[in-house]
Amino acid sequence: MKSVVARLFERERGLFAGALVIGVACIVLGVPIDFVLFGLTLAGVALFHHHTLQVALIGLAVILAYKLGFAGFKTGAGFPGFARHMANEWVILTNLLGLLLGFALLSNHFEESKVPAVLPRLLPDDWKGGLALLFMIFVLSSFLDNIAAALIGGTIARSVFRGKVHIGYLAAIVAASNAGGSGSVVGDTTTTMMWIDGVDPLDVLEAFIAAGAAMFIFGIPAALQQQRYSPIAADPAPGIRIDWPRVAIVALILIAAIAANVLVNVKYPELSDRFPFIGAAVWLALAVTAPWRRPQWSLLPGALKGSIFLLSLILCASLMPVEKLPAASWHTALGLGFVSAVFDNIPLTALALKQGGYDWGYLAYGVGFGGSMIWFGSSAGVALCSMYPQGRSVGLWLRHGWHVALAYVIGFFLMYALVGWHPNAPHKAQPRAQTHVAALETPRVESSRLPHADAGRGARAQNR
Repeated sequence: MKSVVARLFERERGLFAGALVIGVACIVLGVPIDFVLFGLTLAGVALFHHHTLQVALIGLAVILAYKLGFAGFKTGAGFPGFARHMANEWVILTNLLGLLLGFALLSNHFEESKVPAVLPRLLPDDWKGGLALLFMIFVLSSFLDNIAAALIGGTIARSVFRGKVHIGYLAAIVAASNAGGSGSVVGDTTTTMMWIDGVDPLDVLEAFIAAGAAMFIFGIPAALQQQRYSPIAADPAPGIRIDWPRVAIVALILIAAIAANVLVNVKYPELSDRFPFIGAAVWLALAVTAPWRRPQWSLLPGALKGSIFLLSLILCASLMPVEKLPAASWHTALGLGFVSAVFDNIPLTALALKQGGYDWGYLAYGVGFGGSMIWFGSSAGVALCSMYPQGRSVGLWLRHGWHVALAYVIGFFLMYALVGWHPNAPHKAQPRAQTHVAALETPRVESSRLPHADAGRGARAQNR
């Protein structure tokens, strides 16, 4: 890693100097040093696409050094404070690691089932075929990880468009995969994080209102772009047969994850912060079905590398002083979508979950779909551009994918007009020690919050 840092510093001294100047200016203006270090880490991830893991680990190390040496943690100073912090965070981190690795194997099961290979039979032979493919990606992403949906869509597109895929259509593939996952707690890492953290899946579901409208707004122009660039040839190779046992395995893994989460959060909520039940359920299902169809274990090293990158950013986000963020509102949720186009949406979601007070459907749509506006704004975009390197031009992506940004804004305000903004009541109970202290000090305040929370839930139900 030292050699990587040295090479980066040697080649990009101007960027490092500029980052240092901006960081010092932010500190002078009163921005907390924690956020400056975190912002520089995210900027490094955005700039150095080929060294994202190293940048994330370096950023985490610098933030930890600052916390250990100067600022301390909310749970105390030094290593004891860090140990208590990790005791509060290890379950969500372990759950996410289990899900990320498990879903990599699940996605391969789905691809090897040959279902993606027969999907082109359903596509019309004109521009509507390109639009139909985007909707297929949307549906796939609602139950598969958005990275997998984008890669499957990119594979089908390469086949039906004879290897010539327009950059505007690449942007649309990424947007469709992010839109489909935005309203489903099993369709995107950000919504899965919300689910693991205790957010009701029904509160996330309303994101489909905005995402569904956005699909038409960017999907039609993108399909027309692609048809002019390289018309569709929708006939798949003959003799393809679906491997139904693999389809059944995919269904069983998803059912295991859903059942574990529902059982723990409904029947035993006091245990949800003590063990990574959802990740364990996914791996139990993989182990049980392995004799039926062997998973592609060789995928795990690559998936582990990407998982460590994401978890490093999430841990960085968990160390931020959340009380200093802007207040949760629809304006903030809208802005997070644009921020997500530049910075990774995983840490943004982690920060918002710690802050609370959001209407989770808006947050899911903002951080999920908003990252589609620039290719490196979401993991799906980064993954797809590894298949199509021509997409790694921010200028061309913005120029030809203009319809994605337009769709994001229109979809957001359509959802606002139809359902309004209703911040959700707290979805997680306070730790017992904090609750006990709060009850001793301000018993009337705690009791007065309950009717307010019930009224909030009632307003949301009536509005729906």
